[in-house]
Amino acid sequence: MTGAEKHKQEPLFAEERKQRIIKLLNENTKLIVPDLCEYFGVSPATIRNDLRELENSGLLKRTHGGAILNTKMGYELNSYQKEVKNLEAKQAIARFAINLVEDGDTIAIDTGTTTLEFAKLLGSKKGIIAVVNDIEIARKLEENSDVCVILAGGILRRNFHCTIGPIAQRALDGLSVDKAFMGANGVSIKRGLTTPDLNQAEIKKAMMDIASEVIVLCDSSKIGSVTFAQIAPLERVDRLITDHGADENEIQQFKDIGVQVDIIKI
Repeated sequence: MTGAEKHKQEPLFAEERKQRIIKLLNENTKLIVPDLCEYFGVSPATIRNDLRELENSGLLKRTHGGAILNTKMGYELNSYQKEVKNLEAKQAIARFAINLVEDGDTIAIDTGTTTLEFAKLLGSKKGIIAVVNDIEIARKLEENSDVCVILAGGILRRNFHCTIGPIAQRALDGLSVDKAFMGANGVSIKRGLTTPDLNQAEIKKAMMDIASEVIVLCDSSKIGSVTFAQIAPLERVDRLITDHGADENEIQQFKDIGVQVDIIKI
């Protein structure tokens, strides 16, 4: 944590404190116990207990004297972690992307926290049909819009509130959409779109295959990253929307192979 961040907090409930720890870890990648004690105004024993519980939940990796992010290629932040990571960039990307939707469009919306922010804005559009495999996105659309929602059933991926597997893929068979708004854990010139989970890769690919136009929404932390399973080569992407933190050389390579790239300033 920077000096500006090391200020004593008002007392928090245990769950609030653990949520704040995850947010700090996503921002700093490494934390030490004394800094956390100072930040929250609690004892080392309390912080160690928090870190132990968060590690048991798969949310971080404890080290001697602190904690670090789990950065293995096959590891994926769960939905709880993703919600607090780069939220401002995700919201800015969503605000830009919603302008690409026209009244009367049929669209597919991939699972993810950036696409969730996008879905929250669909209430401004009329006559939209949305194919989704994320139950949280489906719930938001039901509550906040008149979008006609087609939910692809299947195996529920625990802690990620989305469906995967052959049943979910078959639900997409025979459908066609104007645009697919996709997410990815990694976007690179060498491996294209990637995600840590093989089953997740398959349903993402199936969603892209039914779309006339594929639009990828991802914050700059994903640019240049590679995770375990390939979804599709980058040539399959028509448009990429990201924030200004993306590496300029990588972005130029995307453009060189024909991907339209929109850089959003925050």
